[in-house]
Amino acid sequence: MHVLGFAGFSGSGKTTLIEQLIPLLGAAGIRVSLIKHAHHDFDIDTPGKDSWRHRKAGAHEVLITSGQRWALMHELRGAPEPGLSHQLRQLSPCDLVVVEGFKRESFAKIEVRRAAHPTPALAPEDPWIIAVASDQPLQEGALPVLDLNDPGKIADFILAWLRDQRTAVDALHPLGAVPERAGADAVHPRISNPTGTGVADGAAQHPDEEG
Repeated sequence: MHVLGFAGFSGSGKTTLIEQLIPLLGAAGIRVSLIKHAHHDFDIDTPGKDSWRHRKAGAHEVLITSGQRWALMHELRGAPEPGLSHQLRQLSPCDLVVVEGFKRESFAKIEVRRAAHPTPALAPEDPWIIAVASDQPLQEGALPVLDLNDPGKIADFILAWLRDQRTAVDALHPLGAVPERAGADAVHPRISNPTGTGVADGAAQHPDEEG
């Protein structure tokens, strides 16, 4: 599977853009999964429900399942927060993992900026940013600048990027001996030589960074 992040500060429009892109990529036959980093004490459970009570009683993991979906809740209970590489291993196989957050880790990303929320640019300090999506004209050197208000064109850019990534993986494994999760083997987005997974093991981003 391939990994592509959307990096930007709060209010930049990352969530809205991702919401628009998922059905467009799905219509193109791309199976998409998503990892969202939350830097606060989030909870997807409902206080008072059985699963909530079991967690509060000290269960290490609680898995809720039905005919429509299942969800696994894992309690860290003081252990360090795992980094992105660990979290990727929790997902089922797919074509593309979209990541919102983890903007300080080394993997391909599209930076998202909005004129109404001026923030420091990330691209000059992050060689893993492959394009900038903005609602205003920008001068970003060799980086493509994508129209934030045209998700169709951004989806086309991602599909072309995926084709390039697959070509690179095929070149690395010409006999078809592709290791498990080989789709996550990244070719550095701004250079041609492969650099391994592109997502290093380690702790999650600093808690004061935007999720």
